[in-house]
Amino acid sequence: MPDTLNAQAVVGRRVEFAYYRDQDTYLPGVITEIADDPASLRIRLDRDRYPVACRPDYEWIRYLDDVVPVPDLPMGRFTPTAADFDGRYASIPVVQFEEGEIVLLTADNIKAGEALAEFAADMQIAPDYADPADLVLRWVVFEWQPEDAECPWLMSFADADADHAIHIHYLPA
Repeated sequence: MPDTLNAQAVVGRRVEFAYYRDQDTYLPGVITEIADDPASLRIRLDRDRYPVACRPDYEWIRYLDDVVPVPDLPMGRFTPTAADFDGRYASIPVVQFEEGEIVLLTADNIKAGEALAEFAADMQIAPDYADPADLVLRWVVFEWQPEDAECPWLMSFADADADHAIHIHYLPA
């Protein structure tokens, strides 16, 4: 790699990164690691928990002047937002897990039913599977996982008095 790239490609360097498929949209991020492989840079985009890997001479990376301490990823329990879920349906954040369970981030029965119906229609889920009568009101906690984990967060059932416990509607698989 040329010396100018060696000088620029350092942990903590702020960058702007564009995916090959969308070279017109540059996203801000920071170099978190320099690995010993062909795609040697690991960049955590400001909007993401997972790093992207690229070569230091990747055409769609812009090295910025700022070199900052790499911020720690938030860990532990948290209260999710719509950005942590697949999307909003009837203004309610909704996510479906690989096993088929559906979580609606609301304690309101009516809103949960509306969001489930809208989500099921959008995802082409059979109406008999997405029956609002099968929704269960549960207390849960969400917990951030490490950067290299398979999922960014996990959800666990909890007691109402648990730290960061929230009421959700849950549709078992």
